[in-house]
Amino acid sequence: MKISELCKMVEDSIHSGKYPLSQDDEKRMAGLAHVINRSSSDDLKEEDIKIEVRLKDLYVLNNYIQSIQHLPGVIEIDALDSFKMLSRRVGRIEKSNVSLQR
Repeated sequence: MKISELCKMVEDSIHSGKYPLSQDDEKRMAGLAHVINRSSSDDLKEEDIKIEVRLKDLYVLNNYIQSIQHLPGVIEIDALDSFKMLSRRVGRIEKSNVSLQR
């Protein structure tokens, strides 16, 4: 499997609601998630793998080495956790902006 294929699979799964999303902000923002390969290669055997999870203007960049056991599953779980964290932050930012406008 290529890294870009894995990123697309995870992104599509977030968009489609395959993963259980418990927070309203997560459900509302699921369609805005982007999971992007920032590695220099598309090979899972690459020495330095970089996966970006982006939601609006916020993003998380996770680095991996290819020797991690069950690497595709680890990337999938990390991407989902990063999306959930970012959706909470975006939700807080939006609520803060609404409060400031009042």
